[in-house]
Amino acid sequence: MADINSGSISRRALLGAFAATTVTAAPTFANAAGFLRGAGDIRRIRMYSGRTGERIDMIYWIEGHYLADAIKEVNFFMRDWRTNDVKNIDARTIDLMCASHNLLDCSEPYMLISGYRSPRTNAMLRSKSSGVAKNSRHLRGEAADLRLSSRSVNQMARAAAACHAGGVGRYSGSNFVHMDCGPVRTWGS
Repeated sequence: MADINSGSISRRALLGAFAATTVTAAPTFANAAGFLRGAGDIRRIRMYSGRTGERIDMIYWIEGHYLADAIKEVNFFMRDWRTNDVKNIDARTIDLMCASHNLLDCSEPYMLISGYRSPRTNAMLRSKSSGVAKNSRHLRGEAADLRLSSRSVNQMARAAAACHAGGVGRYSGSNFVHMDCGPVRTWGS
């Protein structure tokens, strides 16, 4: 469902081709907050999962409107891969991920480390690590842990924090950045 490799051309594929030719430059960190509020006419998300092998590259927002089918695919893609449970991902988190990616001026898709986590998965992870919050925003579909091989944790975290749109955690030892749509805050090194 999340892998877009069908033989026919869908409306989403045409929109993606159109978007790829119209998106020209990323905003600077100085205007990141403005970018998030008025991110333009088209928003696109690109990710892959090393856990499932799935990829997603799609436009999910056009001219002020979220595309319901695209959001459903993002929800499925960011599911708890251990239990296959799907939860609605908060669109503000998707927007933060998109805005941060654009600020990094990077064509590489995010590697999704963790999106939604079921209570069972979160409890299991907590039993193995003190770094997993009991009331994690992952449980509510409000967070993502992401990696880019072409950008450092510090670069990714600076871009996300520049958006002033939620929580940004640096996990340099594990080489990923946490982004969520909660209160604006930063942590980690």
